[in-house]
Amino acid sequence: MFSELFRRFTGQKASKDAAKKRLQFSLIYDKLEVNDTTLTNLQKDIVGVISNYFEIDKDSLELKVKRDDDVSALVFNTPILQVKRKRA
Repeated sequence: MFSELFRRFTGQKASKDAAKKRLQFSLIYDKLEVNDTTLTNLQKDIVGVISNYFEIDKDSLELKVKRDDDVSALVFNTPILQVKRKRA
């Protein structure tokens, strides 16, 4: 599942750029001690919680880890199709 997210994230870039992105992700995940299973489980949990409130496009979601010098950020991006209204 993570490889599919990674493929979507990298798009149709040249193989050199794709290889560079893969290496960057590997280094970030190694430093954060995050593996594919953890990211897959995290994604399922996030989708589950968000789905309680919104109808989302699960085929278009992206899960990324961004890293700056001192900070790492988890970025979850998905189109919201509509808000789920709770009936009283």
